[in-house]
Amino acid sequence: MIGKTTTTSLIYEILKQGNKKCFLGGNIGIPLFTKIKEMDEDTYTVLELSSFQLMTMKKCTQIAVITNITPNHLDIHKSYEEYIEAKINIFRNQQENDLLVLNYDNEITQSFILDAKAKVKLFSSKEIIDDGYIYKDGHIKKCCNREEINLIDVKDIKLRGVHNYENICTALCATDELVSKEAQIKTITNFSGVEHRLEFVREINGAKWYNDSIGSSPTRTISGLKSFDEDIVLIAGGYDKHLDYTPLAKPVLEKVTNLILLGQTADKIKNAVEKELNTDKNITDTKNNVGVDVLGDPNKSINIFKVETLEQAVQKAKEVSNEGDVVLFSPASASFDMFKNFMERGKKFKELVNKLLV
Repeated sequence: MIGKTTTTSLIYEILKQGNKKCFLGGNIGIPLFTKIKEMDEDTYTVLELSSFQLMTMKKCTQIAVITNITPNHLDIHKSYEEYIEAKINIFRNQQENDLLVLNYDNEITQSFILDAKAKVKLFSSKEIIDDGYIYKDGHIKKCCNREEINLIDVKDIKLRGVHNYENICTALCATDELVSKEAQIKTITNFSGVEHRLEFVREINGAKWYNDSIGSSPTRTISGLKSFDEDIVLIAGGYDKHLDYTPLAKPVLEKVTNLILLGQTADKIKNAVEKELNTDKNITDTKNNVGVDVLGDPNKSINIFKVETLEQAVQKAKEVSNEGDVVLFSPASASFDMFKNFMERGKKFKELVNKLLV
């Protein structure tokens, strides 16, 4: 399993519901070396592995999952090509009796189909596929020979957002031949998510606050933004991993009414958003706030605030949020400029939000 803690955790929970002996590890869960004596040939280990862990991997995985590949960790890897090569190691040594689960909607992962020695199952939220699962028309569906079979109405699922419906499709692909359909569906409908991933914190004066501290790249934050139909107050910015923030600009302009920025990437995000704007539009600049009109919609505007600390960001979000808004903490950046990791960052955010007075 590459990335996607939600997907990894969901697979683990499905296996448990199917009465399989299993352990969760890698980037999450417990150190599995402490459980080796409890494992036998019937034990399943579900691992979330990063590109760093995969760089020297030479073992065969019976079931390999790649949820997506987008630029990340370019402050560590020599190049994007090296990053992709590390990911390929998860299935490089698979055999024909193994299983590879791939995202059909990602151009790079789709290209892996031709390189796979194992059986391939696909997931998608954009295309009908031959063998796998899709999200379409408000339902999770199974595809077999390009025929669609409704499986779950997303109204019955606690998770929000297309990216989470894709996570569910991924988990279904990975566990299809291991447990019953009943075990899969029961787990999926009861699964409430993982901490720091679009985690609901509280409602304040009619605005709902969400902790998405895991959003350490533009791609993750874009997924978070697309999960809501409400107007969004977005808190973003953090450690600079040398990523391109251009793709984030348009979703921000489409979804966000107030953008609150901090950390090393604050100016990068601000510049990307301003560049996306029509240059003919009027942009007014003050010390802490930039007021701009949104391209293509003269009736909508976005306010950009720069702050120094997370405490200031939370206070500003409370000040500018209105009833019916979503306040989303999704930094689109790593945490290392201010925190040890995204978990510490998310816990601090929740602590600050829970201290706010109504």
